[in-house]
Amino acid sequence: MSNLAVRKLLVDLTTPFDTRWCGGDAFKSAFFNALSMSFPVGEQFFIDSVREGAKQMDEATREKFAAEVQGFIGQEATHRRIHALFNGHLETQGFVNNIALRSANRIKANAHQNVRQQLAATAATEHFTDIFADWLLSHPEIFDNTEPRLKTMWQWHAAEEAEHRCTAFDVYKALGGNEAWRIRIFHYVTVTFLTDVMLQTLHNLWRDGSLFKRSTWRSGYQLLFSQQGLLRSNIGHWKAYKSSRFHPVQQDDTLSQQWLQNNTSAYSLVGRSA
Repeated sequence: MSNLAVRKLLVDLTTPFDTRWCGGDAFKSAFFNALSMSFPVGEQFFIDSVREGAKQMDEATREKFAAEVQGFIGQEATHRRIHALFNGHLETQGFVNNIALRSANRIKANAHQNVRQQLAATAATEHFTDIFADWLLSHPEIFDNTEPRLKTMWQWHAAEEAEHRCTAFDVYKALGGNEAWRIRIFHYVTVTFLTDVMLQTLHNLWRDGSLFKRSTWRSGYQLLFSQQGLLRSNIGHWKAYKSSRFHPVQQDDTLSQQWLQNNTSAYSLVGRSA
């Protein structure tokens, strides 16, 4: 079982920030904004899925997972709150959060699914966030010329995503979740998540007035499809999830642990799972 700390981020998110807050880059700002816009609804779904999964365990198994589930819920609830504050500034800048509405409607439409299917979707999405987390922490230059408080917010979130990468997967397995459904739902999440994020990114760029600028798409190619880009460089990690021998613990969390150890001034501990 993982020992998950719940942390209070010591960063000012009441002060507004520039529209192109990520180093003045229109595409990077729009893309990260799209991710942030998806987080509050998504993280509430993760919380609900893991909490309900724990309730359906037998008493002995539930006791074994109790502390980790509590830590997972605490971390995700904190992420939800922080990104809601961040998204509030985006709203005042004129950005419309379509991705949250699409996600909420999809969750409602699939509410009839049993908890194992919901956990499989949570575990699949957590794999994406873990991939993103490791990539983000290994490329700090992405935030060159970005306000330190916003850089800290994203790196803190990334570090905690890597830290709790196993929880939903392990709860799914503990409830008897099978491999066929795990992979089937992973493919479904791949399509819906990437489509939603890219549609929201396009909408953000349109609202920003930079959708049709050549510089925007040069930046987008570099961020996503260059040799070290987010999508191109992580195809192997995406494929790894489909192996019957896969477990999230196989994904290296060294950068996450290093960031948390080296940036203790950025947060205070609220609690830690036993």
